[in-house]
Amino acid sequence: MRSRLQPNPGTAQPLLLTNIGQLLTLRSSSAQSSTRRGPQLQELGILTDAAVLSVAGKIVSVGSTKDALRDPWIKKHRKQITEIDCGGKVVLPGFVDSHTHPVFVAPRLVDFEKRIEGASYEQIAAAGGGIRSSLEGVRDATKAALKAKVLTVLQDMAAHGTTTVEAKSGYGLTLDSELKSLEAIREAASAWPGTVVPTLLGAHVVPEEFQGCSQKYVEIVCKEMVPQATKRNLAQFVDVFCDKGAFTAGETEQIFESAKAYGLRVRAHMGQLSGTALAPLLRFEPASFDHMDYVSDNDVAALAKHDTVATLVPGANYFLGLTAYPNARRLIESGVPVALATDYNPGTSPTISMPMAMSLACTHMKMSPAESVAAATVNGAWALGLADRKGSIEIGKDADMAAFDVSDYREIPYWFGANHCAMTFLNGVVQARS
Repeated sequence: MRSRLQPNPGTAQPLLLTNIGQLLTLRSSSAQSSTRRGPQLQELGILTDAAVLSVAGKIVSVGSTKDALRDPWIKKHRKQITEIDCGGKVVLPGFVDSHTHPVFVAPRLVDFEKRIEGASYEQIAAAGGGIRSSLEGVRDATKAALKAKVLTVLQDMAAHGTTTVEAKSGYGLTLDSELKSLEAIREAASAWPGTVVPTLLGAHVVPEEFQGCSQKYVEIVCKEMVPQATKRNLAQFVDVFCDKGAFTAGETEQIFESAKAYGLRVRAHMGQLSGTALAPLLRFEPASFDHMDYVSDNDVAALAKHDTVATLVPGANYFLGLTAYPNARRLIESGVPVALATDYNPGTSPTISMPMAMSLACTHMKMSPAESVAAATVNGAWALGLADRKGSIEIGKDADMAAFDVSDYREIPYWFGANHCAMTFLNGVVQARS
């Protein structure tokens, strides 16, 4: 994929957006600063004929275009400000894609064909496909090649309105290749004006060389990968794929214990293929449980009492050809904070588009367009521990925004398979589609 954005050189300049048709600030009517739940997911804080001023990559003013053009500071510094007339476009916080797997070399086309022929996820994995089929490419690739791949993905995501990306390792599954993957993420992030949150996913699946002795591999994750990733400051989170065919709840607890000991926060792939009791893992205060296709009523009730975000990734269900999707309505109506992410990866969700994830959330999980916006922005920020900086357009937050060439925000999930993002602002740096 080639980026369709042309970044401005240099650092963020003072930036003034005017004549915004709908500005979705995501400012909550509640004074409480916490994850959005239930009816709060409908609160978009919409302003019309709006303006936003940012300086040094931070938002310093949000209001009407009329008031902005009268502002004495803006008048005085007009020549130093980059002013963009949005011409009635919709502007919203940049999307926070809180679950992606960008470090791989090649698409899994054999898996794609086998699935079309009727093979299940488990059958493909048992035949040597699935996650394990991506290992050789990453293990053999140079760090420079992996960096280039990740950077291209980040640029393409920005072209669709994404400004913050959680990026996982997980397709190397040796100490050296996992560290190499995380280093590639760090180097790509340094060349991109957006924000990247690196996650160690050494516990993605048990590699073939450890089949039948998974505990030995868990020990490598706990005693080698986690310590080394921490020592080199390569990861902010540790993730585990806790499901049948991957890691057990007990093994997940072991890995979480190691992460906690080294000061890293945790998250997990949960309930994609089968249900797992969540209560024993909630004591680690995970930032998110992702997928959540299978979750019991008791666990839903428990989640509602915690700040752990249920991150739903409908792109995986779509690409796997599943008829069932996560029960978003049950989660939302029970008071569980819900986020949306692409789950960008080569095997089960090869999409970079958060608007596509939002569209699937609306059509297949019966989330409202407003709920899909909040889940793709502010709750994604909560899932990454970045809600103090990301996810809403408010004074003091990072100038992360996306302008869509539509007249109503509901068109963003409505026009599925089309990209109407006209311009993205990543920490105040302007990227316009060519």
